[in-house]
Amino acid sequence: MFNLSFKNMCLATVSKKLRAQVFDHRYEKASCHSLTVQHEFIKNASLSGGNLRQTRLFYSASSFHAELQKDTSRQTNVHASDYLQANDEDTQIVLSTSMKVYDNFISQEEEGSILNEIEPYLRRLRYETSHWDDAIHGYRETERKHWTEKNKQILQRVKDLAFPPGVAPLAYIHILDLQKTGYIKPHIDAVRFCGDTIAGLSLLSSCVMRLTHEKDEAKYADILLKRRSLYIMKNVARYDYKHEVLPEEKSVFKGTVIPKERRISVICRNEP
Repeated sequence: MFNLSFKNMCLATVSKKLRAQVFDHRYEKASCHSLTVQHEFIKNASLSGGNLRQTRLFYSASSFHAELQKDTSRQTNVHASDYLQANDEDTQIVLSTSMKVYDNFISQEEEGSILNEIEPYLRRLRYETSHWDDAIHGYRETERKHWTEKNKQILQRVKDLAFPPGVAPLAYIHILDLQKTGYIKPHIDAVRFCGDTIAGLSLLSSCVMRLTHEKDEAKYADILLKRRSLYIMKNVARYDYKHEVLPEEKSVFKGTVIPKERRISVICRNEP
């Protein structure tokens, strides 16, 4: 049995407006990315005579509120229909909760700051025609652990948004440089190397990413990744869908050609 004063204190952390958003099933719009927290909240709270059931409410509600605050303090992600086009309604719904895109996540100045740090090393590498797992063509890549203080702060914003408290990001950040004619073939990142979330910044160029269901290739969606945007792929999108970056001749989104130039992605992942 909850101590009454403690229970009231816990409930005070959840605003009346937030409770209304959850229980009229608009919680998907209130939270930008944490499907796990949403499910935890709904699982442990219900309406009974107009009151919330108290079982584990404080943990679920405060976590949900923290996720909401964290997202709304950043750039607002565009509506899923603006960046995601699936070939069927079910896929649209599933991926809209596990594949998020945040336009203009970094500024032009911040993009330049990251490029100034990584370009000197990338220029020393040659573009490769094939990857060790045959997933990438026309690329060069590296990993980086130590960053300038300014860029460290930019990347911390990515991690704060992509990974909940207690989830450890990989120490090394993956830098993938695709030449204009380069592309990434359909694949799922090896689960032995990274966890349930992949977060990537798009530098220098926009592109179109395609997600195709691993077991049913008739289910797929195209994702528009604009220059300086951030994408966060997790859970269902990460594990059940192969992802690829379409080549230049197929770089089309909703009937509009998306010019594809040389593109650098800066990718954060979490521990397996």
